[in-house]
Amino acid sequence: MELDRARPLFSDRYDAGKQLAGQLGEYRGKSALVLAIPNGGVPIGLEVARALDADLDVVIVRKLPLPLNPEAGFGAVADDGSVILNEELVRKASLTEEQISVQVDKVRLDIRQRSLLYRKDKPLALARGRTVIIVDDGLASGFTMKAAVESVRHRQPGEVIVAVPVASASAMEQVKAVADKIVAVAIGTMPRFAVASFYHRWHDLNDKEVVRCLEEWRTERFFSGPRQLKPPPQRRLW
Repeated sequence: MELDRARPLFSDRYDAGKQLAGQLGEYRGKSALVLAIPNGGVPIGLEVARALDADLDVVIVRKLPLPLNPEAGFGAVADDGSVILNEELVRKASLTEEQISVQVDKVRLDIRQRSLLYRKDKPLALARGRTVIIVDDGLASGFTMKAAVESVRHRQPGEVIVAVPVASASAMEQVKAVADKIVAVAIGTMPRFAVASFYHRWHDLNDKEVVRCLEEWRTERFFSGPRQLKPPPQRRLW
């Protein structure tokens, strides 16, 4: 579905995950691996993994913030060290190699800390030869997702599917170049695109909420087994 103006399509990230899962039915029961990008992608991944009876893990990717404008990013770093730069923005901002290196080092430290928090001592989920579905709550520029795809490629998956509730048209083109397939519930063609505009309820997830989602998933897998998952809760208040 293409939209030329933003409007809320999802009540929250859990609802977005359920709607997205409806477009991924061909992967149900096929031992797929869902990799969610923290923080906002984790509730999406939880609902997609539930619906597809798939495994769930995270792929930690963080934006490289501009030195004088941390809300904007000039690229992204993944948890295996992969770096994707927005070369056009790097040129426009006149960033030096030293400035880039400083930001990359800071983000890599943040990624290591988050990996310890989210995974503790658990190894990465096995991706070799499998269908891997990378999810996030939306794609604005696409650079974070491109870093995630490049990172996952190093783990030798059978195929890499990118799945998001909503994406800008430009981000779709960016990600199509690196993924085997990309799935989106909605594509925004408006000149000013903001992922939050497509959600009724939107907030920045903190680490506690991410950990809660992952622990909820692990509890379900432990008690229910991989093919007898409990139905998802009917309502979320956070």
